[in-house]
Amino acid sequence: MDTQHEEGNKGDPVQITEDEAAVYDRQIRLWGLEAQQRMRNATILVIRLRGTATEAIKNIVLAGIGKLVIYDSEEVKEEDLGAGFFFRDEDVGKQRVDAAKARIEALNPLVTVQALRHPTLLEQVSLEALIMSVDLVCVTDWDREAMIKINDICRQFGKPFYAGGTFGLLGYVFCDLLKHDYISPDRSAPKEAPKNVKATASYSRLSMALQHRWTGLTKRQTKELNPAVVHIILALWEYQHKHEGKLPDDMDAASELGQIANSILATSDVNRQVLTSVPLDLIDTMSTSAAHEFSPTCAVVGGILAQDILKALAAREAPIANFFTFDGNTGGGSVCKMNM
Repeated sequence: MDTQHEEGNKGDPVQITEDEAAVYDRQIRLWGLEAQQRMRNATILVIRLRGTATEAIKNIVLAGIGKLVIYDSEEVKEEDLGAGFFFRDEDVGKQRVDAAKARIEALNPLVTVQALRHPTLLEQVSLEALIMSVDLVCVTDWDREAMIKINDICRQFGKPFYAGGTFGLLGYVFCDLLKHDYISPDRSAPKEAPKNVKATASYSRLSMALQHRWTGLTKRQTKELNPAVVHIILALWEYQHKHEGKLPDDMDAASELGQIANSILATSDVNRQVLTSVPLDLIDTMSTSAAHEFSPTCAVVGGILAQDILKALAAREAPIANFFTFDGNTGGGSVCKMNM
């Protein structure tokens, strides 16, 4: 089970049965049979099972995707029990995917669940084969370099890519949907005769999105994007890179994290009327909380992540374009279009 992956559903599309139509009746009424059919035939790979992934998996499985492939090579730790509601006290020390599989299957028996945990699956050749076998890839709570690597492989094989995660009370969702076609309401149509139009969005890979510059935005536009939160998340990724994947976990890290955040800010060309430096209180908070999961933050970010994955599969509305951030201090979220 843990060393091999099975081929995704690449044959003729599976048609929704009458029994399935009864189960998904409310959803079919919401977004149509064709959209539900696309979900039913989708195989989704989720890499890493922490709090964000737990919430996202719950939602996409209940929505009725065809197959879920979960990968995680780590064991359940005590700290996983807070936000990871697939785990129980007696699971501590067990492999995460083994502990979670049966509980995921119980959510929706119509969805096939495959669990993978062998570390060699992330080696280049194996990873390429795994990504080729699925329709969409979602990576959660991982470091920047790993996300860039997987995103680049997804690009190579034309697979949509999502990344999401949390740092204490902050969270993010990034997506690279390549060239994505979707149906959007026609805002110019009269209210008495609403209609939909086909739209297309071209996305950037993560490595390109990270080179984004905020040049030309007005003071109001910049404020709406909450640049302080965006830049502290970018700084946390850089901090991880410098510290072999570890996140800051005490006030001793505040000085270095602040230097990194303000260095990134200085090169981003953010409107200085809005932000000249990342706030000290935000830096201090992240220095002590970024390494910890908070269930409410995971619920919000995982919910947004799942909603957008389903939106992308259904091709019924515009997905995130392309970097969503959530600030649990205010309860607000914003979407920054990075190099799109």
